[in-house]
Amino acid sequence: MSKIITITLNPAIDKSTSIDQLLPEKKIRCGEPIFQPGGGGINVSRALKKLQNSSNCVYFSGGYSGDFFSALLQQESIQIHPIKSKGITRENFVVFDQSNQLQYRFGMPGIIVDVEECMMLLHEIEQMENVDYMVVSGSMPIGAPPDLCSSLSKIAKQKSAKFIIDTSGESLSAGLKSGAFLIKPNLSELQSLCKQASIRYEDIPTIGKKMMEENHIENMIVSLGKEGAILITQNETLHLTPPQVNTVSTVGAGDSMVAGIIHGLSQQWSLIDCAKYGVACGTATTLQPGTALFNTIDIKLLLPEVSVKMIN
Repeated sequence: MSKIITITLNPAIDKSTSIDQLLPEKKIRCGEPIFQPGGGGINVSRALKKLQNSSNCVYFSGGYSGDFFSALLQQESIQIHPIKSKGITRENFVVFDQSNQLQYRFGMPGIIVDVEECMMLLHEIEQMENVDYMVVSGSMPIGAPPDLCSSLSKIAKQKSAKFIIDTSGESLSAGLKSGAFLIKPNLSELQSLCKQASIRYEDIPTIGKKMMEENHIENMIVSLGKEGAILITQNETLHLTPPQVNTVSTVGAGDSMVAGIIHGLSQQWSLIDCAKYGVACGTATTLQPGTALFNTIDIKLLLPEVSVKMIN
């Protein structure tokens, strides 16, 4: 089986609950809280586990919440490789208001890291052997050097591992310069990378291919939310559209898409089949409440309904 490393630079404990109604200046009683380990790469590893695929989770961990975070991952039998930090692992809060069927998501400031801790993370990954896929997913922590993703890309290249990046902002821009096997921006992130206020649907293939050529990127999949995704390879561009579903929560949908793609790659599927499976995984996750990930039965039901259309 392929060896997969997921890297989460800004993990979080996701605490979710429900309330009768959100009202100001009132003591609001919450339902029983659910604690789950979160963050881009963490969710990718958790999703891979649900797909009967293993991975090694690398992440910064700090304070009492960092210890609790690691314990949550171990409860799911996920292989962990925490990098100790002097900062405190953050906790996010998700509340579902039953009166209006709306979800509220409160994201806390992330962990603070220093250069020494980032160097330790790079050193630990350099020591790992026989790596096939290296996935960086999620936001950057405060204090991380902007070229951290670029450094990770270079390590992946040295190991002949496929580098997959799903982050945003300056770190994504810097990471691209060292090349990648696959990047997964959403439309907003693509606009930011191109420094454009908006991008028309019909311009996505041209813009994507130009970016791929300039940054030595082999493939790109642009997430379009409920409209699915556009896969751009060296030879073709495809729009993958999922069936319409009643979305309950979008938390973890993008990470589930990435996990589905990596799962397919590790099974030697074609990239188109991997992307189709990824879209099914992401859509299946939107059917779950709070921070819960997909049900594999839903993936099987949705997969035949994902349509693929060639564009350009």
